Parts: sequence; structure tokens; C-alpha cells
Amino acid sequence: MVNICILGGGFIGRFYADSLIGRRGKDLVKVVYARKEETAQRFAKDYNVPYPITDMEAAITHTETDIVVIALPNYVHEEAVMLCVKHKKPVLCTKPLGRNAEEALRMTLACEDAGVFGGYLEDLCYTPKFLKSVKRVEAGAIGRVLWAKSRETHPGPHSDWFWDIEKAGGGAILDLGCHCVEISRNFIGKDILPVEVMCWADTQVKPIDAEDHAIGLVKYENGAIGQFEVSWTFRGGMDLRDEVMGTEGTIWINSFLRTGFEMFTTGVGDGYVAEKAESASGWQFPVGDEAHELGYPNMFNDMFDAFEKGVQPQETFYDGYVVNAIIDAAYKSAKTKLWEPVQLPIWRGQRGLSKPSVYQEHDAFHWFIKEEILPNGDKKLILKNKETGEIVVR
Repeated sequence: MVNICILGGGFIGRFYADSLIGRRGKDLVKVVYARKEETAQRFAKDYNVPYPITDMEAAITHTETDIVVIALPNYVHEEAVMLCVKHKKPVLCTKPLGRNAEEALRMTLACEDAGVFGGYLEDLCYTPKFLKSVKRVEAGAIGRVLWAKSRETHPGPHSDWFWDIEKAGGGAILDLGCHCVEISRNFIGKDILPVEVMCWADTQVKPIDAEDHAIGLVKYENGAIGQFEVSWTFRGGMDLRDEVMGTEGTIWINSFLRTGFEMFTTGVGDGYVAEKAESASGWQFPVGDEAHELGYPNMFNDMFDAFEKGVQPQETFYDGYVVNAIIDAAYKSAKTKLWEPVQLPIWRGQRGLSKPSVYQEHDAFHWFIKEEILPNGDKKLILKNKETGEIVVR
């Protein structure tokens, strides 16, 4: 059994509490920290938490705190992690780990140097569909991964600090792109070096200093491409989709907006429909078990199981650091309009990979391009002559 301290009594802290209580069947949320007394008290009442506290260090050092879960704004992550390191408390931190790679690396190395367990709470890498898809990719079901695309778009975040570029560290790229980048890394291979990034970003709708819409490409050393599409301007709810293309197959995932549950209402009822739902009338797209579909229970099961076994979780602080480094390059590219290198002073994966050859031999004289069956039943082979380069059909 693990006694949990949640830092943060707001939106994400409540999602975490919903996922933790009763899921693994043996963990207890004993302590909650919130800056405002009323927030801490309300959280404690709603989730039967015995110790609501408004002093962060006191919450971390509480005798009932075995492990700390950070559900705080981006600008408080480093302070909270360093307090956990100071008091040797295992810590799990929500995404993004830092506002930039420099912050993320400091947190990563501080935990490692102190021997403190650190887990990166990247929930979308734990959704049921994603976990099954990754297993199929690792089993070779779609061949060599060429392209992994992830999209997260919605009408914008729920709290004021997200819209403050200094507090948040960025806009839609950091808030949503951190999910998308790590999803692509899992499909391509987390040990494959991200080399450079090309990114377009703009502020199209919101009166803010950060970007509210962006599209980026991440080039990996083995020739694979990761793509992210993020927006705080999308209307109609929250759209979470992934697509993976390999040499032998393709995977499409729709994790939230259109999952097979659709409902029409004239608007006579009321109540919560789904995260980022914008209307109480018309066609609705509810989600059966929202926390489960977003990966939270699987994520915490992995984190606590890893903690108890003394092993690394699926998503570590180091992963959060790599994601921050890729996003830093994306922000630079959005300004320069150029491919920008990913700066990773500490890289623990493979090096020296190259793009595999595109040449597949058909016979001694030809390279294979494509085989196709035509509507009349004929089979067509498209080949390239090795010597002349001529494209031929058989």
C-alpha cells in the first residue's frame, strides 16, 4: 500500500484522485496541498482526504506521505521536485516536466543524484488503445516505422496560468505537443535520437503572447519522422488522434472525440459531458470512462508497481527531459523558419544510425517498387532496372 500526497487541488489533481482511489485497490490519498485553504478543504471533503494542507513543504514531509504526486502549474514543478529531493520523497510529476529542457534536466539529475524515484505522468502514453498499438508495433506488425503523427486540439485550457507565457513556459506546443512528441517517440523508439525539428506556429485567435496553433516535424536519426498537430483554437471538443505508418502496415487511433459513443440532445438536461465539450445541445460525444480512456489508471499502476519493485517506470523524468528538448527546438524553428537541431547534452540512446536502404531486390536485374492487383484481376509488378534505372512493368 502507498500513502499518497497530491500537490494541487484543481482540475488535474481531481483527475488524479479519481484515478487513484479504488483503482489499484490498496493505495490511499492521505494528504493534499493547495495554495488556497478553500481549495484544500473542498478537495479533502470530496475525496475523504484526512490532511488538507496549504504549506507545500509541510505536505511533502507529512508522516502520511509515502509518495508525492505533482499536479501543479508548470512554473511550480521545479520547486516541488526539489523539495521532494531535499526530503528524499519519491515523486511523480505531471506533464510537461519543465518549462524548458534546462529545467527538466535539473530535475532529472537532482532525482538521480539523490537516488529519488521519479516518474513522468504522461497519461496519453498509457491509454488502452495506445498500449496495445505499441505492443503491435514492437511485435513487428507494421514493419519499420516511417512516420508517427499525433494530434491534440481543443478550445483551450481551463486555468488562467496556462495563458501566461512566463508561468506556462509556452502555449499549445508545450501544453499539448509534449503529449504528441512522446507518443511518436514511443512508436519510433525512445532510444532513437531526435535530430532536428521544423515547426510552424502562430497566434491565430487568442489575445495572448504564446502560440495557440502549431504543426511540427521531428526528424529522427534512423530516417523516421514524427509529426505533431496542436491547437487551442479547435472547436467541437477535444480531438485526440494518432496515426502510425510502417513499411508493412498502418495504425489509426481515435482516443477521445469519436470513440463510438454518440448522443443527440435538445439541451433539456444538464451536467458534464466530456472534457472540453463546448455545448449542452445537439450531437454529443460522451466518453464512457474518461479517466480510463485518458490512461490515468494504467499510468498510476505502472508508476506504483515500478516504485515497489525498485525499477524504472515506462515514463521517466529523463523522458520528460527529452520531450522538453525537442519542444525547445520546435520553438526556435517557429521563429527562424529553419530546421533546428535538438540540443541533448545528455543522450542515453543509440548513436550513429542511418536511414535504411530503399532498395529491395526482386531478382538479379531489378529492384522491387510495387505489386498491385488491377480491377480486372491482372497482377502488375512495377520494377526498376538495376543497370539502366528504367522503370518497367510485368
